[in-house]
Order: sequence, then structure tokens, then C-alpha cells
Amino acid sequence: MPVLVCMLRGVNIGGHHKIRMDDLRALCASLKLAGVHTHLQSGNVIFRTEERNLSALAGKIQASIGSKCGFRPEILLRTIPEMRQVISRNPFAQRKGIDPSKLAVVFLEHQLAVPARQALLQMDIAPEELHVIGRQLYIYFPNGQARPKLSWSRVEKILGPRFTGRNWNTVTKLLELSQSLHSTE
Repeated sequence: MPVLVCMLRGVNIGGHHKIRMDDLRALCASLKLAGVHTHLQSGNVIFRTEERNLSALAGKIQASIGSKCGFRPEILLRTIPEMRQVISRNPFAQRKGIDPSKLAVVFLEHQLAVPARQALLQMDIAPEELHVIGRQLYIYFPNGQARPKLSWSRVEKILGPRFTGRNWNTVTKLLELSQSLHSTE
């Protein structure tokens, strides 16, 4: 059974869209997802599934959260090979002095259209740095993410709501956990 990484957007942030990870695991198990594990409180779930239509699966998870919790977060799914690719394509990997805690990956539902890509790359965000690679944005915040120059509201206007971000440490941990679940089959 394939293993998937599931990332929910905007849960348990600032007291909004609260969902306990125990409840999220139970909800996923009720959808016949197997070996369900969560990581942190930010809506990261790893599981096995027979479902081949990932869009339909994301919709089922979203609808189930909506009926049980009263909100419908965006759901982004990635396979183990996709997560490996996210890590191998990191444009900052060979650069010295990069602090992984200041690197974020923004996961997109689809590859960006050319106008959206250009709009993102034309933003004046220095000293921050943004790269668009596949269905991901890689953003380095040399001064941390507490007060970024990057305007998340502007990013959302360009991208729409179908994205979610994770810091680099979480990205690598999600791959590690998904590979571990895969090896227990």
C-alpha cells in the first residue's frame, strides 16, 4: 500500500481551526487509511492508502474534517518519491551558512502558471530569497520568519488558497516518518 504525506493548511494557528491530533488520526482511520501517524500539531499526517485518486482522497479528508470540526482546510498530498524530490531539488542545499530552521518549503497543489510565477519572482523581498521549483516554493528567511519582508497576503493573492508551508526540519522529518511507515509494510 502506498504511503502518503498529508499536510493541512492553517490548522492550530493562533487558536483558529483547532483540531487535536488524536481526533485527526481517528478521522483518517475512519476513512480506511492505515498506519496513521501525525507529526507536530500543525496538521501533518502520514498514512497508507489504496486510493489512487489523490484529488478525491484530499476531498474526502477535507469533507470529513468539515463535518466533524466545522472548517475545511486545504489538503495537500505528496508521495514518498515526491518528498524525496522536494529534498533533492532544494536550491540552498549546497550553499554554506544556510540555517535549515530559516528555510521554508511552500507546497502547491499545481505547478504555477507563467504569470503567477513571474509575479512571485518579481516581488522585492531581499534579503529573503524565493525559488519556484516544480510544485514547491523554497524560501530562505536569513533574518527568521517572525517579521518577513515577504508579504504572505500578497503571496496568497498570487497563489490562491491552495498551498501550505513547512519549515525544512519538518519537511525532512515527514520524509523520514513516511519512509519508516513504508518499511513496516
